[in-house]
Amino acid sequence: MSEHKMLCVGLTGSIGMGKSTTAEMFRAEGVAVLDSDQIVHDLYKGPAAAEIESAFPGVVIDGAVDRLRLAARVLNDPAALKRLEAIVHPMVWAARDALVEERKKKGDRIVVFDIPLLFETGAEKDFDAIVVVTAPEDVQKTRVLAREGMTAEKFASILAKQTPDREKRARADFVVHTDKGLDAAREEVRDILKALKARLET
Repeated sequence: MSEHKMLCVGLTGSIGMGKSTTAEMFRAEGVAVLDSDQIVHDLYKGPAAAEIESAFPGVVIDGAVDRLRLAARVLNDPAALKRLEAIVHPMVWAARDALVEERKKKGDRIVVFDIPLLFETGAEKDFDAIVVVTAPEDVQKTRVLAREGMTAEKFASILAKQTPDREKRARADFVVHTDKGLDAAREEVRDILKALKARLET
């Protein structure tokens, strides 16, 4: 994807699988991790606010999108969600491309993108490799239901919108298992980086 060969890696995983913790492990190994949620957050505070307010009047407060108000408008309305995605996704992609260029200039060889809905948005084609974070169903359920404000119904609704874990694993280049402890997951992250670095040498 660049003059000096740089790998763009997509990191994803269903809710409660430990993706954020895994992203931190990549950071700890010195790899740049770009957080798509943070990109959206920044867009909501600036560039995307006016367009979203125009499509969903009343969701912008003090110049920034109120995520709870917006979620209430699109949660059970697939057409509204599609409208929102049509506004936000191109802006996210443009911001992502700008960040890639920035990291290229810094001489990075591997950049990881933390993208919760990578398969769901068809973004897998944009990456040189995909890492999926996984854990057994019972572990996932225990973790998610322990979150404040989470209910079994809300959990089921979130899962229904996500590509099933088994399918994500089948489509992944690499898998990180987070149910065997942090050290085991860290080793898997290091092994993935070794494999990616080997690709860069070929």
